[in-house]
Amino acid sequence: MSTSGASQEPAQLVIGTRGSALARWQADHVAAELGRLHPGLRIVQKIIVTDGDRFQTGPVIDLGGKGVWVKEIEEALLAGTIDLAVHSLKDVPAELAAGLVLAAIPPRADPRDVLVSRGGQSLASLPPGSRVGTSSLRRVCQVRALRPDLAVELLRGNVDTRLRKVADGIVDAAILAAAGLDRLGLSGRISERLSPDDMLPAIGQGALAIETRADDARVRALCVALSDRDAELTVAAERALLAGLGAGCRTPVAGHAIVNAGGMVLRGLVGRPDASLILRDEERGPAHLAPEIGSTLAARLLARGADRILAELA
Repeated sequence: MSTSGASQEPAQLVIGTRGSALARWQADHVAAELGRLHPGLRIVQKIIVTDGDRFQTGPVIDLGGKGVWVKEIEEALLAGTIDLAVHSLKDVPAELAAGLVLAAIPPRADPRDVLVSRGGQSLASLPPGSRVGTSSLRRVCQVRALRPDLAVELLRGNVDTRLRKVADGIVDAAILAAAGLDRLGLSGRISERLSPDDMLPAIGQGALAIETRADDARVRALCVALSDRDAELTVAAERALLAGLGAGCRTPVAGHAIVNAGGMVLRGLVGRPDASLILRDEERGPAHLAPEIGSTLAARLLARGADRILAELA
């Protein structure tokens, strides 16, 4: 039996989103696309405050991990007060709440990380001792591997907050996702787009996730046209890698898939936060086997020692 949902009118949808500027941009973008595809559809937005928004100090892992950005929104979906949610996919845990599905993955933005520095320097040209801000253990690990002479400092907050902390000299530079700055029209603040060879991105970085109730056929049918095949395939491989590793937020994990004429290439990384051990590997195969590619790479990384890293940091 189908859940009743937030809206009883066939011509209305309620989108749930966080209230940050980036989250609102993402929700507005999805709403505009839905309106373009379904003329006459009435779309309203409901702002939902998550634990990640309420508590802006300390590591995210102290709040319970990645789910802190989506838990309250998923609860609203299950309660039927919203019809769909728009997330940054990298914030969505590998396992969704029971009864929910990812109904669509729109075309993916630039998945890379970027450096924003006060003096416009690249990561390689930052003076020794420079303070680099990030709240991501994945970034901490890779920065320490590339530049052990830099000081990595905890940096939380939305995009504007982190940019302001760089401008005010609280840190000398910060690492952020390219997609967020591009979407907010802040690309001019980027000092360097970091190559995945140096800074392997987060699982799902640059992708949006449209989440719905599994039994809400009406909303799923409205959303399916938003999906992009390459985005779906790369995300499927990366999330299968994450699920296969069983990694939590205390472990630096990265994954980046690309689809080309030869099929799919998935690169993965598991490391210690201090960069004393970093395991890298890749898997190739036909793109339609994306989940299998992710699972295979996870198994190989675990066999090479990722299981020990995960056990240490659990």
